[in-house]
Amino acid sequence: MTAHKRPIPPAETLDAIRKIVGPKGVFEGDDRAPFLSEWRGRWPGEAALIVAPASTDEVSKVVCLCDQQNIAITPQGGNTGLVGGQIPFGDEILLSLKRMRAVRDIAPLNNTMTVDAGLTLAEAQEAAHEAGRLFPLSIGSEGSCQIGGVISTNAGGVNVLRYGNMRDLVLGLEAVLPNGEIWHGLKRLRKDNTGYDLKQLFIGGEGTLGIVTGAVLKLFPQPAQQVTAIAGVESAEAAVKLLSHVQGATGGGASSFELMSRRCIDFVLKHIPDTRDPLETKSPWYVLMEISSGQKTGLRDTVEALLANALEQGGLSDAMIAENQAQTKMLWRIRHSISEAINGEGLGARHDVSVATSDIPAFLDQAGETVERLAPGARVVAFGHIGDGNVHYDVAPPEGADKHALDEKRSDIEAAIYDVIGRFDGSISAEHGIGRHRRDTLAKRKSQTDLNMMRAIKSAIDPKGIMNPGKML
Repeated sequence: MTAHKRPIPPAETLDAIRKIVGPKGVFEGDDRAPFLSEWRGRWPGEAALIVAPASTDEVSKVVCLCDQQNIAITPQGGNTGLVGGQIPFGDEILLSLKRMRAVRDIAPLNNTMTVDAGLTLAEAQEAAHEAGRLFPLSIGSEGSCQIGGVISTNAGGVNVLRYGNMRDLVLGLEAVLPNGEIWHGLKRLRKDNTGYDLKQLFIGGEGTLGIVTGAVLKLFPQPAQQVTAIAGVESAEAAVKLLSHVQGATGGGASSFELMSRRCIDFVLKHIPDTRDPLETKSPWYVLMEISSGQKTGLRDTVEALLANALEQGGLSDAMIAENQAQTKMLWRIRHSISEAINGEGLGARHDVSVATSDIPAFLDQAGETVERLAPGARVVAFGHIGDGNVHYDVAPPEGADKHALDEKRSDIEAAIYDVIGRFDGSISAEHGIGRHRRDTLAKRKSQTDLNMMRAIKSAIDPKGIMNPGKML
């Protein structure tokens, strides 16, 4: 897969860009490598120049010059994306936001925080915490992913059930348009009914319409109590029923409700050091839940009672409530290590899909039958955010087979799983985005009306097509 090739930027233009960002903002030689490959090594890239402006004004000047010279730009945040959207093809300017990491303003009474796009998610969480507030977005790469990146990919994570994904957590944006103009949309308003909600074009836009340089984020009160528990269940259907039971018993207090198959646990125990089985009784499926409350007492009693009630009703085979922070970290380490553990079993085929929560059991049944038909003996590793219907459906080679045993079947498996998704009117990308990886698939699976609307927006805002070309569309 390649982007439309453009002329190599002239040396004098590259020098002009270097002058804009200064010596600290240019990455040459061995310093280029971390920007040009993603962590799974699937999309090695190349760039005419790698720069990291230190301000929105510098971003604007670089983009303006690129617009004048018809030079393509690949914006990059923390380089943690999983679909290659942040990796350049070769003739682009790679523009990193890593030097823009300021917390511009925190307003606890307004429950907002205004930040630079290069601030890491963990830094944003910590800044909110120090102000006595909560920024709830939480994903496995939060120590290195950046706010601009999670906005541009509309990141989800483990707390979507209660707080929503990134699209629900942004009040205002600042962005540099493809012509270099700065859009000043850093409003802290929760109600603004004055026409199109323009910020939504950039949330999930994967850098194809402009470069996010700043954001106003929603904050929330810090929970007074938080309880983490894990339960073994007999089926995915039992897990869905348990979710309904938990939500009803806690008044919607569940912030996370993560589904994991037994194979997920087995792979983690095999490949991730210092991990152990979370429960004495092995179950086909597990649910890791986190429940919070604004009340200072009583939450643990509530969780104990609801789990006891679920045990009596059947479908739940065992459960454990974390007694301390160490146990909580152990449980979440298992969940966040699944993708890394799967790498130890081979590449296989990976899917980030979503269906309605109530359709998850039927989807898993039909998808499992499909995989067995196409690749007998292949091992399905299913896990994800059951509360919002997001299933990470990965397929590893058969036990004892070569790690590349499914390479030739990967495309067929992916297409077949997407066919199953289509029967449930689901999505082929729940939270990872489109990027390079699913660009061609999107063109086949989206309706022509959808594609025409998306292309019309792209053409209107980026008529020269210089912003992250070859991605999404």
